[in-house]
Amino acid sequence: MIKTLRKQVLFEDLDTRELAEISKIIQELKFKKGEQIFSEKEDTKGLYLIKSGRVEIAKVTPDGWKQPLAILAPEHFFGELSILEKRRHEAIAVAVEDTEILLIAVNEFEKLEKDASPIAFKIMKKIALVMCKNLRRMNDKFLNALISY
Repeated sequence: MIKTLRKQVLFEDLDTRELAEISKIIQELKFKKGEQIFSEKEDTKGLYLIKSGRVEIAKVTPDGWKQPLAILAPEHFFGELSILEKRRHEAIAVAVEDTEILLIAVNEFEKLEKDASPIAFKIMKKIALVMCKNLRRMNDKFLNALISY
């Protein structure tokens, strides 16, 4: 399991002892192609990490149209906003192909936070860095769209 965890973007900064600690709280889940992982307004189950397969994150409009937001590949994570903001999901997640997920349950994540664990700090820092990178990329796309319009 440690070898698998070491590949995850979220755990890049964790040492072997910390990865062993995380391996004790990880749940492994499998989803078939087309199976919904979570829906809008659903309580979060935790922080999801993609072991294999791909996951589409999408928003459903009031008229029922599905707007894809991202397609995530192995080693990426999702569900972090619901964890950080302690709220329900605002999008849906669907397996684009048969997918294996590693889940840190919300209660386990909150326990890491409460214990002021160095592991929690490293995970939160990595989440923030990835979110910053994603925001910069979206800003660039938006500006390029405005300039080319």
